[in-house]
Amino acid sequence: MNARTLAGLAAACALAASCRGREPEAIAPLAAEAPVRAESEPIAPVPMPARQDPALVALGARLFDSPLLSGDGQVACATCHLRDHGYADDAARSRPESRPAMASNTPGLLNAAELDVFNWNGRFTSLEEHLDALIVNPGVQATSWPEIASRLAASPPLRARFDEVFTDGVTVANARAALLAFERSLASPGAPFDRWLQGEPGALSEAALRGYSVFKSYGCVSCHQGALVGGNLFARLGVMRPYPGSDAQSGAGDTGDRRGDRGRMDVTGLEQDRFVFRVPSLRNVELTPPYLHDGSLPSLEMVVGVMATYQLGRALDVTQIDDIVVFLSSLTGPTEAGTP
Repeated sequence: MNARTLAGLAAACALAASCRGREPEAIAPLAAEAPVRAESEPIAPVPMPARQDPALVALGARLFDSPLLSGDGQVACATCHLRDHGYADDAARSRPESRPAMASNTPGLLNAAELDVFNWNGRFTSLEEHLDALIVNPGVQATSWPEIASRLAASPPLRARFDEVFTDGVTVANARAALLAFERSLASPGAPFDRWLQGEPGALSEAALRGYSVFKSYGCVSCHQGALVGGNLFARLGVMRPYPGSDAQSGAGDTGDRRGDRGRMDVTGLEQDRFVFRVPSLRNVELTPPYLHDGSLPSLEMVVGVMATYQLGRALDVTQIDDIVVFLSSLTGPTEAGTP
């Protein structure tokens, strides 16, 4: 990140911090024990994943961890999608072995089966399309499905696993089906917030309820709603004021050296889509720092303050920021997934 961007972000954080100590605006509190009308809320519970053959999912989990899925045998899906990090990366931009750094931060895969669009710029519209593109991408897996099938068939342990699941053993279709089954198993139903929506008394703390009240009252739900609390809409980063590092903020033209910052424009070619990104899902967001398309913000507290400033044109005090972070943490659910 260049000096101008860092300076702009520092100013944004200072602006958010300047509100610390102010009296928060009056927001009607939610009572922890009050009955909930889930159908009237802008957020819905995460659905249970579709039932699948456990053996197929477990095989997909094994493939997810296997570097045999890359052309040089150096990179697995799990290289950038870390299980203990919400299936996202803990680096601002992933840099697999012998590859250049990715153009943008690696999004998590939890609840990906519920997405309509993938990647920050929405280039792909299905899990199948997304997976196929990563396999052939020279900066990621750098291979092809036939090559993968050949390598898997040459591995006695993996060939035996395929024979247990499929009557025809290792094929391109079977390898692809196993990986997709595993990805679709990565769901996180049962978060505290969902249990509150479903009427469980005391599922949310008073702080989480206060944070949710501010989240709704300030308009965060205009983009972050539904079961994924975002994930399937597009929005410009810098709605109320130009965001640091955007061409509108810097006055610079597109030089090509910060490709990830062009956002959806990389897909549509339209100037109006410059710096427009897929709104991220906030499910399990506490697990996946750093944040934003470029991984430039290391903490949820910083994200909340910066988003209030640039997306809503609002200032939050320290209590409001802390309460919203507690609410966001209540969106973390247990992961249901296959095991290798």
